[in-house]
Amino acid sequence: MVHAYILIQTEVGKAAEVAGAIKVIQGVTQAEDVTGPYDVIVRAEANNVDELGKLVVAQIQAVEGITRTLTCPIVHI
Repeated sequence: MVHAYILIQTEVGKAAEVAGAIKVIQGVTQAEDVTGPYDVIVRAEANNVDELGKLVVAQIQAVEGITRTLTCPIVHI
């Protein structure tokens, strides 16, 4: 299982709306609107890196109001 944080920038005033839309996507375990350089932080999980990529590109980036994403896979060193 692969886990990742996805940092999201949104259009002005869209953070809460984007977080709400992302929370219901299968594979998303948490989505919170936050302050700072990013507007929404998401924690997601998938069976492998390929599925994680598909989740981000096909589902999360398709949410209206998102301008940029940065995916940070979790590693255990």
